[in-house]
Amino acid sequence: MGALGELQVDQLRFMASRYPDEAAYVDLLSGASITFEEWDTCSNRLARGLAARGIAPGDRVSIYLPGDESLRWIVAYAAIHKAGAIAVPTNTRLSPRELVAILGHAEIAAQLTCAALLSTAREVRAEVPSIRFLVSSEAAEDVVAWDDALDPDASDYRVDVGVDDLADIMYTSGTTGLPKGVAVRHGNLSMIPNHEPLWTRDAWLHGAPLFTFAGITFIYNAMKMGMRSLYLARFDASRWLDAVEQERPTMAFLVPAMAELLVAHPEFEKRDLSSLQAVSIGSAPLAARTLRALQERLPGAGVTNSYGLTEAGPAYVVMPKEEATKRIGSVGKPMPPTEIRIVDDDGQECPPGEVGELLARLPGRQREYYRDDGATSQTWTSDGWLRSGDFAYQDEDGFLYIVGRKKDLIIRGGHNIYPSDIETVLLEHPAVREAAVTGVPHPVLGEDVAAFVVRRPDTQLTEDDLHAFCAERLADYKRPRQVTFLDELPRNATGKVVKRELQTMTADNDRK
Repeated sequence: MGALGELQVDQLRFMASRYPDEAAYVDLLSGASITFEEWDTCSNRLARGLAARGIAPGDRVSIYLPGDESLRWIVAYAAIHKAGAIAVPTNTRLSPRELVAILGHAEIAAQLTCAALLSTAREVRAEVPSIRFLVSSEAAEDVVAWDDALDPDASDYRVDVGVDDLADIMYTSGTTGLPKGVAVRHGNLSMIPNHEPLWTRDAWLHGAPLFTFAGITFIYNAMKMGMRSLYLARFDASRWLDAVEQERPTMAFLVPAMAELLVAHPEFEKRDLSSLQAVSIGSAPLAARTLRALQERLPGAGVTNSYGLTEAGPAYVVMPKEEATKRIGSVGKPMPPTEIRIVDDDGQECPPGEVGELLARLPGRQREYYRDDGATSQTWTSDGWLRSGDFAYQDEDGFLYIVGRKKDLIIRGGHNIYPSDIETVLLEHPAVREAAVTGVPHPVLGEDVAAFVVRRPDTQLTEDDLHAFCAERLADYKRPRQVTFLDELPRNATGKVVKRELQTMTADNDRK
């Protein structure tokens, strides 16, 4: 990477030397911001403080901070890497039991947290013997206060690590079971290489949790594009619209749940959103109706649905702006040197239009599961292909369409049913705001189709209405026999619907 070096923190060092007083990261909830110089020097101080307390290269350190502590979060992330340690971004919505399982597996040496989460962090420390100390914004006898963890020496600090050394352990969201730790090395941490960007003072607005793959990519990628990061930790459609009008970002990232709330907001058609030049939507499938509504509202911006996986890392699929309105439902084409294949159950390539499992490969930059050789061998082939677990197909021009998770496939009386086919139909009903479809046990058919629906406000939608609507648009074997109305769908931190919770609801109802 030339003079900038190869590590992500080298980009921060460069920006601090070239643009020290520019606001690098802005917390929109509090209005607080951090300059490149403050970010760099504060992370130097924390890295020295961690090393002084025994954190050695290769030690795992958990960042257990909520979104409204975003400035501390990004300082901690840089400091851990500067100390040669391994960052373990930690989901703040997990229960103590789940945290013990994850952080015990990682054998973390320390945890960086705050007053709001300190009680839970103490519970975890009592069960994870590898934890040597906690750092928290709340001073107490049994924790290190954040300010005390900062060494007085703010000069540059770096422990030599190589591109093959571990940088992060990213535990997956666990929509289908316990999370697994994806081992991320410094050499495959970033999609955008370090370089000397032209500083534009433009801004990139996002709000994905920082402990997720989507959130962590924004820590350094915005600066590599010469932009500030605007972070909205708790999504609210009104606040997002305010931010676009006031801050004038040129780029924005949304998850589908956010997009749905924006399109449904009464002010969506009235606000000035003209600054936006690109809006990327990812982390979960997006209803075609919602994508069209955004594209029509923002004709000057490229509004696209993208696709990525924590396991795939920098391997990414994006939609070219000029194709976005022509291929509704597609997530685009892979960015070179990413390769993709669609294969059947026998591993043979599927022709265009035929659904199979999506395989992805980024030569020389394969990831693996941390301390889990069995899961690694099941997920990655010997020649580096990642089995995504997603059903998909390509059209004649090579554009990719995600059909759904392989584990979500419903087999009803011998018929294969993709839940996304039914969800797309349900979302076309004007009274439906959100919908999710899953399989439930059936004594004769093996599985049956259950739909879970969130109505739009002030609508009177009934189960009979939906049955009639589906009868006109779906084959008889695809029609949901069970319809449950909910106030909201259960989602994980990345905005994905947690379908096992829906299945639990159905099982509980059956027992009553």
